[in-house]
Amino acid sequence: MRATWRWFGQHDTVSVDWMLQAGARGVVTALHHIPPGVEWSEAEIAKRQDEVARRSDGTPSGLKWEVVESLPVSEDIKTQTGDWRAHIDTWKASLSTLAAAGLRVVCYNFMPVLDWTRTDLSFRLEHGGTAMRFDAADFAAFDMFVLKRPAALRDTPEPLQQAATRRFDDMTDADRSRLARNLVMGLPGGQPGLTLDELRAHLSRYDKVPETQLRAHLADFLAEVVPTAEKLGLRLCCHPDDPPWPLLGLPRVISTLADYSGLVQAVDSPANGVTLCSGSLGARQDNDLAAMMQTLAPKVHFLHLRNVAREDALGSFHEAEHLTGDTDMPALVAAVLDEEARRLQEGRTDADIPFRPDHGQDILDDLGRNSQPGYPAIGRLKGLAELAGVIAGLEAARNV
Repeated sequence: MRATWRWFGQHDTVSVDWMLQAGARGVVTALHHIPPGVEWSEAEIAKRQDEVARRSDGTPSGLKWEVVESLPVSEDIKTQTGDWRAHIDTWKASLSTLAAAGLRVVCYNFMPVLDWTRTDLSFRLEHGGTAMRFDAADFAAFDMFVLKRPAALRDTPEPLQQAATRRFDDMTDADRSRLARNLVMGLPGGQPGLTLDELRAHLSRYDKVPETQLRAHLADFLAEVVPTAEKLGLRLCCHPDDPPWPLLGLPRVISTLADYSGLVQAVDSPANGVTLCSGSLGARQDNDLAAMMQTLAPKVHFLHLRNVAREDALGSFHEAEHLTGDTDMPALVAAVLDEEARRLQEGRTDADIPFRPDHGQDILDDLGRNSQPGYPAIGRLKGLAELAGVIAGLEAARNV
């Protein structure tokens, strides 16, 4: 298992030096400043590679950009409206330039509008640190009473409606404003100035795109891009929905094992694969991560290893420590090691599967650093160290 670290570029509060000290062997990044639908140029890719390759004093870091996360899929492609055909051509052109630069793994997602959703970005934990949290009652209160989405009542189960009503009545105006700000952070680029009317406009694009249609659009997208990726020697890996259920009336199509099975069967190719994110998928009690790894193993090209603690039957959860949430992390890692051993026997060149510690808790001086939500330095360092310990222990046991 190859330890990597997600980096957001020069403005990231975690430096290349720190990634190296944390134990990363490779870097996961993207050209976050380039909007969806715009081609990634050779010059921009080379610039990011150079940034990764140098420490703050200019000396070589020994690190390389190894995984692209993410090459964004535009809303035009997902809805098959506007310039969607041109955007697919642009996406394939970016793949070609990435392959020419030596990149081999490209992560993407097919989540409509919201890339991820949390109601609280700094939920206070018992040990004094903070974590991101999704509170189902808070979210439903926003949907029903702040956004006032017409179909919110129909989409919200009765027990959750009651909890949301009580929660909204207890909120101050400041609470409601903070909740709205947190929720729009999951939009591409995290647009803090987004108004409710602008959010409604984003959502309206999916009024005539039910789940079945979005699945069909995903299959159409794969039919276009996977053959290109295969010719280029690339491995595409789709990230799951986060959280893995419908929100704000938006369809979700990569939330379960059945969804992933449909994805890899849509275009049967070694280039068409999976980003197995144990945190996103682990928010659902019916997702057994170790079993999913065993079933999808040949198609798993990238791993996000994190844990969540499920709080109630309504769907609330928070980001847990990497080894103490509801996912059996040692069992998942063992399944990954089994697959790597199988790939070595087959002679596959991708036997060393890249993983990264995802969504750490803010602890120690993370609390004052104002990092990208979910991506603190020390919290992820702790997670990577814990994961490295599990990997080392399991590997040692295999060699006894």
